[in-house]
Amino acid sequence: MFGNYLIGLREGLEAGLVVCILVAYLVKTDRRDALKPVWTGVGVACAVSLAFGAALEFGSQELTFEAQELLGGSLSIVAVGLVTWMVFWMRRTARHLKAELHGKLDAALRMGTGALVVTAFLAVGREGLETALFVWASVRAATDASGSSGPLTGVLLGIASAALLSWLFYRGALRINLSRFFTWTGGMLVVVAAGVLAYGVHDLQEARFLGGLADKAFDISATIPPDSWYGTLLKGVFNFQPNPTVLQVTVWALYLVPVLALFLAPVGFGRSVGVEEQKAQKATDEQAGSGEAGSDGDGARGGDGAVADGERLRDGPRRAGSRTGGDEE
Repeated sequence: MFGNYLIGLREGLEAGLVVCILVAYLVKTDRRDALKPVWTGVGVACAVSLAFGAALEFGSQELTFEAQELLGGSLSIVAVGLVTWMVFWMRRTARHLKAELHGKLDAALRMGTGALVVTAFLAVGREGLETALFVWASVRAATDASGSSGPLTGVLLGIASAALLSWLFYRGALRINLSRFFTWTGGMLVVVAAGVLAYGVHDLQEARFLGGLADKAFDISATIPPDSWYGTLLKGVFNFQPNPTVLQVTVWALYLVPVLALFLAPVGFGRSVGVEEQKAQKATDEQAGSGEAGSDGDGARGGDGAVADGERLRDGPRRAGSRTGGDEE
């Protein structure tokens, strides 16, 4: 359940922070008239994501067992690929995520209402679709063994927690180091993804798409029964299986070790930035901040206004016209 809670929390908070940035920018620049189209785009993105998840869940029930396993295994692998790309993308681009969104929003404001709806939809919809796919794969992997509703409950609790945290960020009532938060949760999400990947391989073996189903790497079912409390805990957190196949263990190790090492490496992916990249970043931020020129001089300023570099989002209506937490020096 904890692993699924983490998925809901991490993915929900990313989408929530995107919404906070968009709304806070409109409030700060006195463009409250554009809030309705933005919320419309956010609502449509949420509806599409829910519909996608429902289609995955109910559409797969009409298939034969082997077809279900083939679909589940394939989508699990796709989901792992997407979430892996997402955690690295967030680490690499989070420093200028705020400025990038501001730039897109400025362009949409010049184009009209429809562009605002599309901008908000794309910003939130990408996160929503990735979340729906990965949640479906993870919940399916966790519930197949236990048959309980705990994994889905964990996801819903995580999303609810993310919504609450996003609201507190917006109101300025909560300040945490988002860079550290996303680093720790990203690392834990890689561990969860490794378990989903191993389960996806097992699905493909059961669908007879891959061989080696009878080749067990080990079997410790007697030591860690799947229906015990600790077996259920390991299953919920790591998608642990007491009798995996050799191929499952191999794929799990080949994914987890290099991906986690690259993600946690102190050099690259955001911390160590070259001179040319810094210049490009400065140009991007200046362009995005031009929409606020002439207001009060407190626009987003380069990487210092980042969402994930220890900054605190405090652009709520109570502080309209004030600086975001990342602009404080």
